[in-house]
Order: sequence, then C-alpha cells, then structure tokens
Amino acid sequence: MKLNSQELLQIEGGASITASMVNAIVDGFQKIFELGRAFGSAISRFVKKNFC
Repeated sequence: MKLNSQELLQIEGGASITASMVNAIVDGFQKIFELGRAFGSAISRFVKKNFC
C-alpha cells in the first residue's frame, strides 16, 4: 500500500511512556543517588580521618 503526499502529511505518531522507559529512568536516579551516597561517605571518612 502506497500513500500519497497528502496522506503522508496526515500521519500522526506519538511517544508514549512505556514501563521499560519508566524503569530505566528510575534505575538511573537510583544509580545517581547511590553514587552520591558513596561519594559523601568517602568525603566524610576523609574529613574525619577514619580510613578503616
């Protein structure tokens, strides 16, 4: 089936939010949060000179 120019201009597409996209975004935020926690702990240990 071939569409003419007018029909091609009338095609509408949409980006829907899928569950996998939401999971990927949440996973990204969790990774950033964990990285911040680890970095903050490292700074705290360095300042307090507690390297054990």
